[in-house]
Formats: sequence, structure tokens, C-alpha cells
Amino acid sequence: MHRHGYKGRKFGRETDQRLALTRGLQCSLIKYQSITTTLARAKEIRRDTEKLITLAKKGDLASRRLVIARLNDLESATILVDEIAPQIKRDSGYLRIEKAGYRRGDNAEMGTISFVDEITFEEPAKEEPKKAEKKAAKEPAAKAKKPAKKEDK
Repeated sequence: MHRHGYKGRKFGRETDQRLALTRGLQCSLIKYQSITTTLARAKEIRRDTEKLITLAKKGDLASRRLVIARLNDLESATILVDEIAPQIKRDSGYLRIEKAGYRRGDNAEMGTISFVDEITFEEPAKEEPKKAEKKAAKEPAAKAKKPAKKEDK
């Protein structure tokens, strides 16, 4: 019995469920910059996420489309390509995993995965809504009553 050529963890899930799990974890990591999950999941998503970051650092249209396709989430892909990737100065080793104890319910080993470099998000400048000038309260103009025409009969 050998385990040659078996790459990746299965997590006791079918392929589509496992893919959805890893994509969801990657999107959460990109949005929140740090997540706590089981150590095995953290180690598994580090492989794929570091490849995505390397791809996003290119910044061209083809790379952007590949990142969108692999994450299946436009918001996370945009954050990764436009905000996170330009701030990373290293060539590899973008993520760090720290052990975070054991989960209370099933005693699973937990880990926190986060970016090595400090990432700052630029808040989009919110334009203040233009205050509509208060129009002077229109007083009901006294309508000049026209004198009734006298009909000549």
C-alpha cells in the first residue's frame, strides 16, 4: 500500500463539495486577511492561495480572468488583484499558519492563516451627497381672481 501520486486532502467530501469549501475559505481569507480553521484546511488552502497571489501579482487581464475563474467570486478576485497583490513585496511565502489550540467540540487542531505582510485597504472616498439647496417655501400665491365675464343675453 503506497500513497504515491495522491495529491491534496479529501476532507471526507466529494469533489464538488471540497472545491466549494476551499473556494469559500480562500474568499474569506482574502476579504478578512486572517481566518481560523482546522490546521489541515489551512495547510490545504495555503497551496492554492499562494498560487493565486502569484498569478494576481502579474496584474494583466488574462491573470485577472484566471483569478476570477478559480475563486468564482468577483468581489474577492477584485480585492486580490487591485489591493492585495500590489502591496506584497516578496516573491513567495505570502501566507503564515499559526497553531491556535484545539477545538472544544471534537478536539480538532486549529490554525490561523494570515498574510505575512501587513495589508491595508484603502477606503473608497465616499462622496458626500450634494446638499440640495433648500428652496424657499413657496407661499401659495394669491391667485388674482379674474372678474367673471358677464354674458350678454
